[in-house]
Amino acid sequence: MTFQKNVILLPLVALSLTACQGEDPPSNPPAETNNSEPDMQAQEDAQPDMDTRTRLRVATFNTSLFRDQANGLSNQLEGASPQADEVARILARINPDVVLLNEFDWDVEGLGIARFQERFLEPAGLQPFDFVFIASSNTGLPSGFDLDQNGEVVTVPGSQAYGNDSFGFGLFEGQYSFVVLSRFPITGTREFKEFLWSDMPDSLLPRDYYGEASDALRLSSKNHVDVTVNVAGVPVHVLASHPTPPSFDGPEDRNGRRNHDEIRLWLDYINNETYLVDDAGTEGGLADEAFVILGDLNSDPKDGDSERGALLGLLEHPKVQDPEPKSDGAVAKAEEDGRANDSHEGDPALDTADFSDNQVGNLRVDYVLPSTHFEIIESGVFWPAGGGEGAELRQPSDHRLVWVDLYLDAP
Repeated sequence: MTFQKNVILLPLVALSLTACQGEDPPSNPPAETNNSEPDMQAQEDAQPDMDTRTRLRVATFNTSLFRDQANGLSNQLEGASPQADEVARILARINPDVVLLNEFDWDVEGLGIARFQERFLEPAGLQPFDFVFIASSNTGLPSGFDLDQNGEVVTVPGSQAYGNDSFGFGLFEGQYSFVVLSRFPITGTREFKEFLWSDMPDSLLPRDYYGEASDALRLSSKNHVDVTVNVAGVPVHVLASHPTPPSFDGPEDRNGRRNHDEIRLWLDYINNETYLVDDAGTEGGLADEAFVILGDLNSDPKDGDSERGALLGLLEHPKVQDPEPKSDGAVAKAEEDGRANDSHEGDPALDTADFSDNQVGNLRVDYVLPSTHFEIIESGVFWPAGGGEGAELRQPSDHRLVWVDLYLDAP
């Protein structure tokens, strides 16, 4: 098991322990150069030399695999977990080549993801992923400040007040973190966990609210990580994050502002802005290389209560493609739930999360956004309509898995 600062990169051998419309996407063979005929004649006419391209399926899934105590998830995964069973069955059905799992609790030894792979993914019929990135997180990391302004600085883990005073909300360090699983070798990482909010030019940081804490606050509520994977000789940058929800605050809108700027970090990163400095001291953003932005961004382009300027900047960026994955199940659920959903402007087929119908309703918040280096084949959200394929699977989370199939040209 190889340890690096704030990251564990684990090959499969080190992980071994002792012990499309809401329906199924097309069958995904193991990641390799694709020699098959394309599904549509138009694709065949446009790209006849299929043997020069690699096909890959990329996904993001907020699994809700978080617990209320440190090591609670890893300990539970030693035994039975119906929720983890369902997460694994959905992953096995989709069979991604690269997937980001949001809200998967961090533990220092990586036991949680190791046990999940061995005890849940394998029995579900999915070969464990050889390459694993486990993100450390600002959640539950004490800031030393009274960030919720309740009159005390709480430093003992386990309470909501402690979470409120942490760099990112969490009852303990690493709650709500994330994991990247890959069939392709992970060749490098850049992390922005320690990047200061005040170092972002023209940020929305509410200094009047935070006062003296303003210059010590970290921007990322969990972590922002560029995980580079080698896809048939081409470096592909998996830009993984999970910005804070734009809620649970007051008129100062501190979480809404932070959500905006967390999303903006990726916008500035793909623009190669020079102010960015990662945790290893490397300056600048991303040059002209292939990337895929993944994660629960907690922002809908048309509905909900987020400040969506940065999100729209990403979706409309000339380097970014928006596949607009859809599902029939999302449409049916919006019609069934009604209430807040009835006043939405966005297409309900694009929704990826089933939220409170008395508040924001169902929203599109989970994204797979490839750069223009890729050709998009097809995409979807695993949200089966009643009676459809996959409807027998219980949903383990209020979010749904989003997947996109891509072609990448060989170097």
